[in-house]
Amino acid sequence: MYEFKKLHDGSKLLMLANAWDAGSARLFESLGAPAIATTSAGVAWAQGYADGDYMPAEVAIGVAINIARVVKVPLSVDFENGYSAEPEQVAHNVLRLIDAGVAGINLEDGSDAPALLAAKISAIKKLAAQAGKDIFINARTDVYLRGLAPEGERVAEVLRRAALYKEAGTDGLFVPGISKADEIKAVVAGAGLPVNVMDVAGLPSVAELQQLGVARFSAGSGLAQALWAVAGGMTRDFLATGNAGPLIAQAMPYGELQALFVKS
Repeated sequence: MYEFKKLHDGSKLLMLANAWDAGSARLFESLGAPAIATTSAGVAWAQGYADGDYMPAEVAIGVAINIARVVKVPLSVDFENGYSAEPEQVAHNVLRLIDAGVAGINLEDGSDAPALLAAKISAIKKLAAQAGKDIFINARTDVYLRGLAPEGERVAEVLRRAALYKEAGTDGLFVPGISKADEIKAVVAGAGLPVNVMDVAGLPSVAELQQLGVARFSAGSGLAQALWAVAGGMTRDFLATGNAGPLIAQAMPYGELQALFVKS
């Protein structure tokens, strides 16, 4: 957890290409990713579930354990709402991730009352401390993503929630959907926490994000969506013509893929 927390110190923008299974995580690690984060949407789709807390906790935990098995860099798991409305149950779910070697989680408020996420954060920190352990909690607020406050009031609402989550013990703040430079700057200045933004249309450049004080930049589900689109197009061509199309020529060689994994 300490190594992962240090990556949020602001000295360099933490770039996270979000993985969806053990294979994609290992590939991203091999390309130099300093840490691996997951996309809950990508994980859910790969496991045959819709995004949005529909995936059973056991499935989500199993995927996380499998990713932790193959990567050596710190792993942060997008854990949606913790897969329970009960803070104590969420804490026990997260403790299983900690025991598997997971360094961090994203935990979201979604449409729930902010007080519920705060209670979950507090319960996780308490149970982890009792076990002599810790985990980096990145509190995700969906104020922008779900339009939970009118335009012009969203920064204030984000900061109100950030204060609540900080008091509960969160280590970072994730604000997916925010894109305007002045609003990002205001959130960074007022949150008192490392701020994470997600790749969306209209977002400032990476260089500008770092100048604005952003600590962490996530790809979100974009990589997973792009791969689904490519696989879908190639399969459509193959089923129609027997030819997977020109993209097959760009396929990663079997030997290179095989070399990513331990043969055991």
